[in-house]
Amino acid sequence: MGNSYAGQLQATRFEEVLHNSIEASLRSNTIIPRPVFSQLYLETEQPLAHDGRTENDDEDDEEGSESNSPPIPYQMKPPPEGCCTTDGFCQAGRDLRLSSLASDSLDVAPGFMLVGIKSPSLPETLLVCAVDRRFLPDERGRNALLGFSGNCMGCGEKGFRYFTEFSNHINLKLSSQPKKQKHLRYHLYRNNQGVLIKGATISWRGHDGRMRHIGSILTEGQVTTEEQPPNLATHTPGSYTVGSHVDPAGLPQIADLPQSLPNGNHAVPSITQPPPNQSGPGRTSVTGIHANAGPPKKRHKGWSPESSASIVSESTLKTLPSSSAVSSAVTNGSRPEPAALLGSSQCSSTPLSSPAPSVTVPNQLLHTCRLQPVIFKGHGPLPQLTGNVSEVLVSSLLQSCYLSSQALPRVYQHYGPSPIQPLSTEMQILLTIYYLVQLGPDQVPLIEDLEQIFMRSWRESHLSEIRQYQQPQTPATQGRHYAIETPSTLPGLPQHLCLPHQSQQPVTSSQLPWLAQLAASSCGEAVVVLGEHIRSLAQGLQQTFTRLMEGQLENTNYVVLIVTAPGQETQSCVVVTGKHQCRALAEGMFSPSEGLKEINHQLSTGVAQELIHFCNSLGQDGDMDSILDSATAESSEPSPVFSSQESPEERNLKSTHSSKDSQSPKERASSPKETCSEYSVEWREVRPIQLAVARKLLSHVCAIADSSTQNLDLGSFDRVSFLILVPPSEVTFQQTVLHLRSSGVLQDLGNLDQESVSQREAEHYVVKMDQSAQARIDSLIQEAHSNTYTLYILVHDHAHWDISSASYSSSDSGLGLVDQLLNSRQVRDAPNILILHVTSFPFTLQTQYTRISPYNEIHWPSAFSNDVDLYHEKTRYFGVSELLESTRSGSSLPLMRHDSSFESMASALEERFPKLHSVVIRTTVLIQHYCVALMAASGRIGGSHSLHKHTSVETLEIVQALLTAAQQCPAHHGHMVLLRIPSLALAAWAHRRLSRVRRQLGLEESFEIILGNPNQALIIGQIFTDQIKTWLQIQDSNWIPHTYLELESLPCILILSGAEPLGESLPRSLKYCDLRVISCSYLHRTTLEQELGLAAYLVRQESQPPHNPGPGSDLLESDAEKLSSTDNEEEEGQENDDSPLSSSQQPQSCPDSGALDAQSSTVPNAQKGSVDAVQSSSQSQPPFQSQLSSQSFPHPQPVPHLQTQTQVQTHPQAQPTSQLHPQPQIQSQTQPSSQTLPQPQSLSQVQAPNPQTQPLPTSQSCRQHSKSTSSGSLSPRSSSPHLSCSWARGVSRPPSVLLPRALYDIITASDSSGLPRCTSFLPHMSVAWASSFRPLLSKMMTCTEQSLYYRQWTVPHSYHMDSSNRTEGRSDNFHPRRLLLSGPPQVGKTGAYLHFLGILSRMLIRLMEVDIYDEEDINYSAQAEGVQYHSLNATWPNPDIMRTMPFDYTIHDPKYDDISAVYSPGYRPSAEGNAVRQEDVYLRRRTSRIKLSKYAAYNTYHHCEQCHQYLGFNPRYQMYESTLHAFTFTHLLLGEEIQLYFIIPKSKEHYFSFSQPGGQLESMRLPLISDWSPDSIKSPIFTPTTGRHEHGLFNLYHAMDGASHLHILVIKEYEMAVYKKYWPNHIMLVLPTIFNGAGIGAAHFLIKELSYHNLELERSRRLEGGGPAGDVWPFVILADDSCVMFNAVDLDAPTGPTEHAVSLKQVLQHMEACPDLAQFGLCGIRKWSSRGLTAGNRQREPFSRGHLHDFLLLNVDQSQNIQYDQNRFTCHDVDYTLRLHSAGMLVCRFNSFSVMKKQIAIGGYRTFIIKTKMTDVPTSVGPSQYVCAPDSKHLFLATPAQLLLEKYLHHTSQKLFPLSTKNYTHPVLSVDCYFNLGPEVTVCFASSRPHSVNISTTGMLFSGLLLCFTDSFVTAGFLKKFTFLKGATLCVISADRSSLRQTVSRLELEEEWRFRLSDEFQTANAKEDRPLFFLTGKHI
Repeated sequence: MGNSYAGQLQATRFEEVLHNSIEASLRSNTIIPRPVFSQLYLETEQPLAHDGRTENDDEDDEEGSESNSPPIPYQMKPPPEGCCTTDGFCQAGRDLRLSSLASDSLDVAPGFMLVGIKSPSLPETLLVCAVDRRFLPDERGRNALLGFSGNCMGCGEKGFRYFTEFSNHINLKLSSQPKKQKHLRYHLYRNNQGVLIKGATISWRGHDGRMRHIGSILTEGQVTTEEQPPNLATHTPGSYTVGSHVDPAGLPQIADLPQSLPNGNHAVPSITQPPPNQSGPGRTSVTGIHANAGPPKKRHKGWSPESSASIVSESTLKTLPSSSAVSSAVTNGSRPEPAALLGSSQCSSTPLSSPAPSVTVPNQLLHTCRLQPVIFKGHGPLPQLTGNVSEVLVSSLLQSCYLSSQALPRVYQHYGPSPIQPLSTEMQILLTIYYLVQLGPDQVPLIEDLEQIFMRSWRESHLSEIRQYQQPQTPATQGRHYAIETPSTLPGLPQHLCLPHQSQQPVTSSQLPWLAQLAASSCGEAVVVLGEHIRSLAQGLQQTFTRLMEGQLENTNYVVLIVTAPGQETQSCVVVTGKHQCRALAEGMFSPSEGLKEINHQLSTGVAQELIHFCNSLGQDGDMDSILDSATAESSEPSPVFSSQESPEERNLKSTHSSKDSQSPKERASSPKETCSEYSVEWREVRPIQLAVARKLLSHVCAIADSSTQNLDLGSFDRVSFLILVPPSEVTFQQTVLHLRSSGVLQDLGNLDQESVSQREAEHYVVKMDQSAQARIDSLIQEAHSNTYTLYILVHDHAHWDISSASYSSSDSGLGLVDQLLNSRQVRDAPNILILHVTSFPFTLQTQYTRISPYNEIHWPSAFSNDVDLYHEKTRYFGVSELLESTRSGSSLPLMRHDSSFESMASALEERFPKLHSVVIRTTVLIQHYCVALMAASGRIGGSHSLHKHTSVETLEIVQALLTAAQQCPAHHGHMVLLRIPSLALAAWAHRRLSRVRRQLGLEESFEIILGNPNQALIIGQIFTDQIKTWLQIQDSNWIPHTYLELESLPCILILSGAEPLGESLPRSLKYCDLRVISCSYLHRTTLEQELGLAAYLVRQESQPPHNPGPGSDLLESDAEKLSSTDNEEEEGQENDDSPLSSSQQPQSCPDSGALDAQSSTVPNAQKGSVDAVQSSSQSQPPFQSQLSSQSFPHPQPVPHLQTQTQVQTHPQAQPTSQLHPQPQIQSQTQPSSQTLPQPQSLSQVQAPNPQTQPLPTSQSCRQHSKSTSSGSLSPRSSSPHLSCSWARGVSRPPSVLLPRALYDIITASDSSGLPRCTSFLPHMSVAWASSFRPLLSKMMTCTEQSLYYRQWTVPHSYHMDSSNRTEGRSDNFHPRRLLLSGPPQVGKTGAYLHFLGILSRMLIRLMEVDIYDEEDINYSAQAEGVQYHSLNATWPNPDIMRTMPFDYTIHDPKYDDISAVYSPGYRPSAEGNAVRQEDVYLRRRTSRIKLSKYAAYNTYHHCEQCHQYLGFNPRYQMYESTLHAFTFTHLLLGEEIQLYFIIPKSKEHYFSFSQPGGQLESMRLPLISDWSPDSIKSPIFTPTTGRHEHGLFNLYHAMDGASHLHILVIKEYEMAVYKKYWPNHIMLVLPTIFNGAGIGAAHFLIKELSYHNLELERSRRLEGGGPAGDVWPFVILADDSCVMFNAVDLDAPTGPTEHAVSLKQVLQHMEACPDLAQFGLCGIRKWSSRGLTAGNRQREPFSRGHLHDFLLLNVDQSQNIQYDQNRFTCHDVDYTLRLHSAGMLVCRFNSFSVMKKQIAIGGYRTFIIKTKMTDVPTSVGPSQYVCAPDSKHLFLATPAQLLLEKYLHHTSQKLFPLSTKNYTHPVLSVDCYFNLGPEVTVCFASSRPHSVNISTTGMLFSGLLLCFTDSFVTAGFLKKFTFLKGATLCVISADRSSLRQTVSRLELEEEWRFRLSDEFQTANAKEDRPLFFLTGKHI
């Protein structure tokens, strides 16, 4: 029976089994374990575990008790008091280190062995102990008793029975549960010198089989069995991947193995080792031996203890295993292992207690059967393979799928004993058979499909339980939770199959064989089940091999082996015996790079020569080379244009080279008359959608800057620099440079002219990611470090290309550079480097460990929404999902299809040459087809040769279109044919072959053949270069094309090579995209979509009917909103008989487009018959030429002819009629020109078994054409005769795509959600699914939801660069300055991000600019004064001269152009008035954009390093560390004490004096007049502000040029907290509560009164200190919060007086240094205007005397008796200046300085809102409602009474003072105050104070009198000095009605003024709001 223990009951064996049984029964919840004796005697074929543990138990238990639970920290018992705890010593203090004990003689007890213990704290040495050998395994890793018995070799203590106890004694200090398997690592023995040394590793596992086989691999003496590290199997299972390095844990790197492995597999395996705790979840086992038949240590609920299925280790299950292999196609993912690595039972399953029977692989298997069988390991161990093992391949993909589908998600394990169980083994086997049965004969099994079937079956059987567990799960997940839903159908699973519910009886092992036979019976011999008559897998495999050799499995694709026996776990495996399937699976075992190496090897060794010679033979028609040679000879002889023997078709072909059309391109280019009016190059244009994406990118960057994280400080950058990283493709590099040069970005960044951007300058900004990139990025990092004011953008274009981890990539591979450079610490931590990843396949970077925040993803938006064109594009994107839509539309020929005849020929040759790689075969066949098609279409081959049967219809039409397209255009524009050949060697061979055929046919000047090698520059013949230069109008004689885009309209075949496309853009003249030879082995979403993305295209929008927006986008592309077309769109397309293609509705595609036109009514790719049928009908072509009269066509042609097409329904692969056009099945097409070739589209129909086709009647043909044919001559658009350029017609339709049949079937299939099945594939080979239990992508997911899906369900492999980004317990390990831009291929992402760079640069410049009020002074009289008071270069004003200057009463500030003029005798106003409402002031004021100087003041958004300390980021002080101090003083005017509060930061306390440190605030320190310092300002600066905590310009650090200064913000109490938050390091003066609703007058009033009070305090303090009191500095500065910059006039400039920016420090120090400053009451500076120095001579006076605004230097000592009016809201500064001047004070304006005021539309004292008392909502209340009659019922307003009064007087003064309107000579007399009475009224100010300065009013007649709050100085006698007009208006204002009457009485007003009761008013305030009252009267 094969078991050496059968019948022998040894003690140790019995003890081991007993332990196993007890342990299993303890751990099992559901199933009773088998009896001990049945394990001992009945387990003949079943290997038994040595200690009942899984292979990875040592790792498992560290990871935690459940597969998905976090690790449980291990608490070691604290050591006893006083014992030794030193590492390397036992608790008795004795040394245990091997280095110390090596030479000592040690007493080892009998039966004990010396063992080296690995201590985590001493990695460099071992600890010595003695262990009972019975508890150690033998050399085969078996027969170790459970438990432990050991002695300490230090202190000699013996009898430790538990390893935990022993580990405590020897101070191991572990963080996890001590295990002997983990820490007893090495045998110790003495060498010849008697020194104790480390010996072999203790084999805790069965390594012998594996060592033997790996040793057999490592030939040439690389590693022998003895040298092989015995701990190889102690690591987490990994998968074989070539070229990958290993974990530093000690796995050997065997990447350089010889090519010839014993199994004949051409892969070159190495062992990839994920780091600990990061093993890619579900990575396939290295050899499969890591699983164990015994019960798991920590069992999943319901796992049978006798299960012998390979149980994946706990660490593997930690993240729900589903290897990349499991979840991807069988042909990809982790590499399936060759049989040499897996062949033995020891390697494929658990350690055996005895050698299992081996299976001999018969000799000559490959030669006899012409296939290499693939064995899928299933359940149970695989027997050892011997003999000819090189011809058998073994894969663990299926086994991994089984395991992953049995690992329940974590959510179902959190609720105690769960009723939910994984699928049983029997059910898995049955479902596998059902899946294999429904596969087509040419289909290759996809593990992803099988995995989904398992999942759906499991969900069906546990539907109610799953719903129960989903309820609490949903809210816990962040973002969108993708719950597991149960789909309605299970593809691949028959509907009648009853899935066993939990309550139903499951399938038993005894029922399995006959159920399996029943399932397989429906498909004949395709699936054979061997189950009932085989006793073991070995027997079944032997039978399979025998049948194979005997030819009994000729029609069988799969053999399923099932072994069931009573009391034994079911075993299974699948042997693939179908030729096509075996080849596909075998080639899928190569990685892409290995596959290309193998192809190169076959080409270089000449293996493929036989195939090439075979293909060259054309059978009866001779050899192709000889035909070509004869054609070459014939072409050198003169021949008539038409030979009598030529068929009409050949005549037509030949005519394409006759007459003028046979000119060479050089001749054509030199002909000036032949130009094409249709030709235009549009790839330089920036499209609207690109602008939108660029702005979207910019908004994301601004969002990062605006966030509170301070990860990006945009305000600190003044310019942008960038570097674009592209893959190592020369064409991609040049293409990016081309876009960069034409984008204008470099001009934006460097102010360069268009012509000056040279190629070399542009190349400086683009770098290929090869070895040269290192130096470029290093220099950029250094630049970024030194230029902190520059923002560097690293654009990582084509970001999915290199996502390899640098630690896993070899330096010569070129991979891992992105990780090494972009993820380096220098780049990551640089605050001025921003990384932008750009890719069409973002899911490669969207994993659980991604570095990119989901908030930093920008997805390309959808251009259409509900049929509305959102961006008004001229073009429309046609991408992968639109291609797929074209295959489903049914109303037209799909643009994506396969070539049946090519597939048939390739399949036949694949069977003939089983050892050749299929890509070699397919490429050879394809190139042969192209060569034959060229011969046939050239017309150079004699008529005796019937060549059409040796090529395919699709290839022939491609070549015909290529040759004829250029003949239809006067400028000879043509098409591009893309031929995608991934192998560089094959592509080079194809280029040589095609070029030779072209040369022999004399077609060198007809079209170019280009080899697209990513490593080489583009090479184009000179003739074609000259042609392109003519088209592009390039004059440079040295110019050559560098990119494919520049090949626009060049007729050419582009052979694009390279393992994958590297971002090369293709021109719009691309017409055919031939992908027939791309590999079908690597079914990843990225791989498929980037190949299909080559055909992505921008179709001309004009060709799109307005009602049909074209297809939506499936999930294959990154639409912003819903990613699929709606049902409504599809219905609409069908109702209109239109295809949802972007051009398929219009029949204007060029006539040579053939079968590639979307409008064709037939689907030839599905209609073509066998090769024989095509060949037999090849003689039926001449009937195409049946003549029709030219009158039937709208445009007569020289040789019109009709092509008939028959829809043949007899083909075996005919499509259902529902996919055909609804029109009749016979359709005609016309040829518009005699030079056109027969349509291959029709060839595909006529080459059918029935050649008797009947031409369609002409009338019907015309009707048919008007509906849907593709004839260009009949299209509505082509009615204009000039549309003869086929290129121009071609840009209105996307290119056609030819795919391999296998890929076509996969791509066009849909899953249950309606999405293409390829969307559910693994995103990339470097990531793995996190769980098999994931839901499918939904059709309605947006891109953001798709991103969240991949972030939740994929994890990176260890060789993915993001695998190192894992942070335990954290989900926010995103890089803050990293963005991801995703968009479909070829959509224009490069243009978008280049434009983004431009607008980002402009935005930074704009951030450095501000809107400055730029207004000319107003109200200057036309007559300029001729008096010059001061010399032009006077430094300071002379007080005596100033007194002689007249005071200018006129207000010149443009912000006051809507207020009342102040009367002065010498001024006359201009005729036109400016009656503009004050509310409109922000809308109409003129501003200019000015760049900030280095002396600007800033708001809170500015952060630079210099400002940090100024703003409070001082390390000496905690931020926000400030104290609140009360300050009280008495003011007579207010009649009460005023209490103010100062908020003083700790860093500013030195500006104040306190009674004691931290005590009562006494005063604000002031300097002496005599003090002077070059780095300080003496005057305290007060800035009143409200509502501008963010936007106020309070950061004066730069404005002061670093000078020390005292700056105090004056704020309202309710805003205290918010100002303190934004400006923590500023001193705040908080106004009393009563001033919360006050205006600017109150703030200035309190500042001035506080300053005077403080001046007195400081004088007292100085006196107490013994100093002179009068020397204290008496000036303060009142500054507006919008003063941004200051300027000084330079009189010595050569061009005349100019202004330049100066610091505020320079301005103030100059003013403070004025010798006679104390004699001035108020000083100021003028407001800046761009025309301020040029408007007349009024600015020539360096000092002037008049009104001052915005920035004031106030002498608080001189002006102590003149207060600001604390009640005023408007014009308070005008009022104050008038009163100050009338009091005799000198007012001086320094005209040599100017202040720039920034426009701030937020906050400020002018923004008061009128609200009603009732609603507290702004309402539209007119000015007439601001006042009302006293005691009336009126709508009261919640607005201060003074503001209502001022507004009322402003807006209604023409009613109040009717005589004053526009009457300058009769102003209104205003006593002691100035009020704005509107721009039409003039006010004459008069002061009632004695000795005041007033203008002479003698002889003046006033039109009104305004008395406001009159004091005792206003008397009746004073008023009698003035004369008034009759009917003049009086207005008396008081605080209440009684004082109003008292004023009237006291001033005896009733003598001259008449009052009425109705003339009394009050402001519209409630009583509690203290309304103001006023009385009006008329002069008698």
